[in-house]
Amino acid sequence: MNGDTAHPPQPPLLKALLFIDLCDSLGLVAQLGDSMAAELFQQHDRLVLALLQNRHGQQVDRSDGVFLLFERPIDALGFALDYQRELLVIGKQRGIELSARAGLHVGEVLTWDNSAEAVRAGAKPVEVEGLAMPMAARLMMLAWPGQILLSSVAESLTRRASAALGDRGLRLLWKSHGRWRFKAVPGAQDIFEVGEVGVTPLRMPRGNANSRRVLPLWRRPAAIAAQLVVLATVGVGAWLLLRPVPAIAFAERDWVVLADVENASGEALFDHSLQRAVLVSLEQSRYVNVLSTSKVTESRDLLRVPSGQGLDRELASDVAAREGARMVVAPAIRQSSGHYLVSVDLLDPTSRAVVRSYRAKAGTSTEVMAAVDDVVGQLRAGLGESVASVQQSVPLPQASTANLQALKSFALAESALGRRRFSESAKLYEAAIDADPDFAMAHIGLAKLLVRLEQRAEAQPHLARALAVSQRLPHRERLYLKAWSNELSADSWPLDDWRALADIYPDSFAGLSNTSWYLLTDNRYEDAERYAIAAAVPQDPMRAYPIAHLGWIQLGTNRYDDALRSFKLSETLTGRAASDPRADVLIAMRRYKDAQALLTQLGKPRDELQALMNVRVRLLLAADQDDCTGMRDALSSELLPESADFRVHAALMQAIVDTGCQQGDPKALADIAGQLRPLLAPSSHPSMPDRILRLLSLIYLAQRQGDHVLANRLLAEYDARVVQQKNPVIGKWRTMVLAMQEIGRGAPQQAVALLQPMMDDSEPVQAHVALREAYRLLGDGEQFQKQNEWLFENRGRAIAEVANTQLMQALNVHDTVSDATLRR
Repeated sequence: MNGDTAHPPQPPLLKALLFIDLCDSLGLVAQLGDSMAAELFQQHDRLVLALLQNRHGQQVDRSDGVFLLFERPIDALGFALDYQRELLVIGKQRGIELSARAGLHVGEVLTWDNSAEAVRAGAKPVEVEGLAMPMAARLMMLAWPGQILLSSVAESLTRRASAALGDRGLRLLWKSHGRWRFKAVPGAQDIFEVGEVGVTPLRMPRGNANSRRVLPLWRRPAAIAAQLVVLATVGVGAWLLLRPVPAIAFAERDWVVLADVENASGEALFDHSLQRAVLVSLEQSRYVNVLSTSKVTESRDLLRVPSGQGLDRELASDVAAREGARMVVAPAIRQSSGHYLVSVDLLDPTSRAVVRSYRAKAGTSTEVMAAVDDVVGQLRAGLGESVASVQQSVPLPQASTANLQALKSFALAESALGRRRFSESAKLYEAAIDADPDFAMAHIGLAKLLVRLEQRAEAQPHLARALAVSQRLPHRERLYLKAWSNELSADSWPLDDWRALADIYPDSFAGLSNTSWYLLTDNRYEDAERYAIAAAVPQDPMRAYPIAHLGWIQLGTNRYDDALRSFKLSETLTGRAASDPRADVLIAMRRYKDAQALLTQLGKPRDELQALMNVRVRLLLAADQDDCTGMRDALSSELLPESADFRVHAALMQAIVDTGCQQGDPKALADIAGQLRPLLAPSSHPSMPDRILRLLSLIYLAQRQGDHVLANRLLAEYDARVVQQKNPVIGKWRTMVLAMQEIGRGAPQQAVALLQPMMDDSEPVQAHVALREAYRLLGDGEQFQKQNEWLFENRGRAIAEVANTQLMQALNVHDTVSDATLRR
C-alpha cells in the first residue's frame, strides 16, 4: 500500500498525541438532516484546521475521531481546551448541543511519509506507529462528553507548563481518576482529567471492554466474599472498630459545598447557628476543603439565582457542579420523641442522590452543639479522614461558643460582612460578644472588620481579648489569630505565621495570599510564586489579589506579557477597567504611549493613596526616559495628602527626583526629618515598620546627595529602633545605609564587605547601585561592570519592588538607564 518509494521511518520521536471525537455525530445527522449536518461538519473541520495553525499541530488521521500530533504537550492541551470552548459557541449559534471527548498522551512514535503513489491511492500522507497511539485512543474512548483525559506523563508535563496558557491556566480544574489497565498496553496507568469550570464533567471515566479500572484487592468480588465471611465470624462489634470506607471516591483536600440547614425543629434559633456550627467543625479538618460563603455567592450570581433564595440541596448541587466540588453536605435538625435529631446527608452533585447519611441525638437545645460535633466527626471519618485527625479537633462548644444565640449573631455578622454591610456586621459581632464575652471568633471577626475600616486602634482590644481566650479556638483559628496579631504589632513581620497557616491548611486562601505577599515584598519571587498560584484558584473569591501578586512576580522576572495578562485578569475580577500596575508593565516594555493612555483611563483618583499611585506612575514614566523635566512635572500636579504618613511619602518622592537629577536640597531633607520625628515617637504604632523604611530611605537619599551630617545624625538617633524591627527588608536597608556611611568616610572596601553577604538575589536594587559606587571608588573595573550589567538585565525587578509603597521605583529605573562609567 505504501509503494516502493515511501520514505523510511525516522528515529523514534517524543510527541504529544491527541485524539478527539465529536460526540453523537450520527445523532446530529438525524437531527439536522444531511445538508445541514454536512455544513456543520465542514465548519467543524475548518475549526480544527484553524486551531491547529494556532497551536502548531499536525492532523494525522480522521475516521471515527481526529488524530493529532504536537511538539509540545501544552500546545495539545491548549488545542483541546480551545476546541471544547469553540464547540460550545457553534452549538449555541445553531441551537444544538455540541460536545467532544479527548484523550492526551505523551510518548515515542515512529513516523514516515507515504509515497505520492500511495497517497493518490488513498493512503494518509504521514504514517504514525507506536504504543503511544493506542494509549491516547483508549483515553479518548473512556472519556465522557466534554471530558479531556490525560495519562500521568501528559498530566505532569501540561500541569507544570499551564502558566503558558495565561489566565486560563490559572483557572483549570485537575482531577485524578486512579489507575486503569488498557488492552494491548502493558502495566497499569494513572488517568487524570483536566478542564474548565462549566465544561469538564469531573466524572469517573466509563470503563469498557478494552479499559478497566484497577480496584484495590479488597474491593474485588472474590475478596469481598472472603471479607463477608470474616465479618460474619468476627461480628459487628469488631467492624465498628474499623475505619469507614468512603461512600464515594473522595480524595484528600477535595472540596465540598455546605447547604443551608433544613430546620424542621420549629425553633428559629437553629436557622443560622446550626450551619455555622457545622462549618466551624468542618473547617477544623485538614482533609476536607469547604467552599467559602463568598465563593458560593459568586457562583450563585453566575447562575443568576435571586439573592433571596436559600441554598437548598438542589442549588447547592448546582454550585458544586459549577465549581468542581466533590459533594454537597446537607445538614438538618428536627424534633423526635422529645429530643433533637441532628443529621447530615452527603449528596453526589451530579446525580443529586444521597450517598451516605449521619445522625446524632441531643436531649436539649444546649446539647445540640455536642451532637453537631458527633455527626461531623462521623462525616469526616466516612470521607476517609483518619480517626486520629478527627479526634485532634477542639470540641465545638469550646471552639466557638456554647451559646446558640451568640453563634447565630456571629453567623449573621459574617453574612452581612460578605454583603459589605459593614455597620450591620459590626453591630452583630457586638451582639455575639454581648451574649458570650469569651467568644474568641467574634472578637477576631470584629477586629478584622475594624482593620478593614482603618480603625486599627479600635481593633487592638478585640485582638487582645481573643488572644486571652485563644485556648478556646480551633488550631486553624489560633494560627490565623497569631498572624493577625503580628500584622498589627509595631515590629511586625508575620510571614512565618501566614506560611504556617498556608502549609498546614492549604485551603486557607488568607494564608496562601498573605504568604505570597510578604515573600514578594522581600523580593523572593520564586517562593512567592508558588503560594500565589495556589491562592489564585477559582475557589478563592479574593483571587484577584494573588493574581496581582503573580503580576508583580512576573514583572520582577522580566515576563512582561504574562504580567500584563495577570494584571488584566485581576482588573476584570475586581470590576476595574484599568490599574496602575499594568501601566508599570507597559513602561517596562517601553510602550510609553500605551502607558500614558492607560493613565488617562484611570481618571480621577478615588482617595489619597490612589492619587499618590497615579503620581508615582507619572514619575516612573519620566524616570525611565531619563527625563528630569518630566519627573519634576509629574510632581507638580496637585498632590496634597491628608495623612501625615502620605505627606512624608510625597516629600520623599520629591527628594528622589532631586537625587536622580543630581540637585541636592539639604533644607528639603531636613524638613522631611522634622515631619518624620513625631511619627517615630509612638513606638507601639502598627505603621511603625513603614515609617522606619521611610526613615532609612531618607538617610539613603541624604547620603546620595552628600549630606552625610544629617544621615549620620539620623542613623545614630534611631539605629536602636531600627535594629528592633523583625522585617528583613528593613534589615537589608540598614545594611545599605551602613555601607553608604563607609563610602562617605572614604572606606569603600568596608562597604563591599557589608554588602556582599546580603547579595542572595533578594537584595534591594539599590544595593547594586551602592556596590557599583564602592567598586568605582576602588577602581575595580570588572566588578563595576558586573553591577552595571545586573542593573541592565533586571529592568523588571527595578520596577517591581513593592516594599515601602513602591517608593524607590523611580530611582531604581533612573539608575538603570542613566549613564554609569568608571571614572576616578
